Amino acid sequence: MTAITSPTGSQYAAVLGIGSYRPRRVVPNSEIVDQIDSSDEWIQTRSGIKERRWASDDETVLMMSVEAATDALKESGIDPAQIGCVVVSTVTHLYQTPAIATRIAVEVGAPTAAAFDVSAACAGFCYGLALASDMVRGGSAKYVLAIGVERLSDLTDRNDRGTAFIFADGAGAAVVGPADEPGIGPVVWGSDGTQHAVISQKESWQEAAGTQNWPHLTMEGNPVFRWASFEMAKTAQQALDVAGVAADELDLFVPHQANMRITDAMRRALKLPEHVKVARDIERQGNTSAASIPLAITAMRESGEAKSGDLALVIGFGAGLVYAAQVIRLP
Repeated sequence: MTAITSPTGSQYAAVLGIGSYRPRRVVPNSEIVDQIDSSDEWIQTRSGIKERRWASDDETVLMMSVEAATDALKESGIDPAQIGCVVVSTVTHLYQTPAIATRIAVEVGAPTAAAFDVSAACAGFCYGLALASDMVRGGSAKYVLAIGVERLSDLTDRNDRGTAFIFADGAGAAVVGPADEPGIGPVVWGSDGTQHAVISQKESWQEAAGTQNWPHLTMEGNPVFRWASFEMAKTAQQALDVAGVAADELDLFVPHQANMRITDAMRRALKLPEHVKVARDIERQGNTSAASIPLAITAMRESGEAKSGDLALVIGFGAGLVYAAQVIRLP
């Protein structure tokens, strides 16, 4: 019987470059409070958010993705034509088909790359990293561009007291490629579809048709807080364990920027030592779902909190409920 040739990839994969894009418009809490009968103090106490970024008309999912990807490619030093696959995580590209990844691939200079979108909500960037690492090590692509991008302001009900202050817009990207030593640890991921309703689209596209409104996002705050604060801390610990990394060996903890109270609860549960810097980009950026982790990493690099070679624990979690975590080394 004729044998099928099996592809051979790199023994190890690593993040070679990271980039991000923040919309120009800064929206402070003061612009939101009247519509939801709230206050700046209430929003900050509940979420840690002081302001967020909302995209203008020209800051499309495509435009923001290309800007973030261009920065990541520049840092990586990889010719865009070498990109073998583009993976885009988003829930706010408003066309079912074709995937926005195909247009991004053309715009960044990788027109023949395999390209597809994934819908993994706030875990999407970590899903993309896992897929990219497996492709590089499996041999199906030498270099992969993983992007998380959202325009959540489009799907936000500005009158919903539970969500109007949370969601925001932006994009982040990473180039993943072969490495001489492990740069991306094993992924710990999964889902709990029994809780699919606690974060969801309120209306289907069919229900929204003809209403002149897009569907809105809805969230049951208390169940989400309990799940994210405690169950996701266990997932984060598992990611450390399978990577063979102790908490005191970390430099950074970069959880999905969902809520400052969730971040603090996870930090306590993981018993992170004081020297581990914790991402708190939600204060100025809001919750950008799939884009939040790369946006937080670039913010920490710009502030000097993070540097090349740092060891970071990243974890994303959100609608589905889906989750993913891994240890990565910064380029």
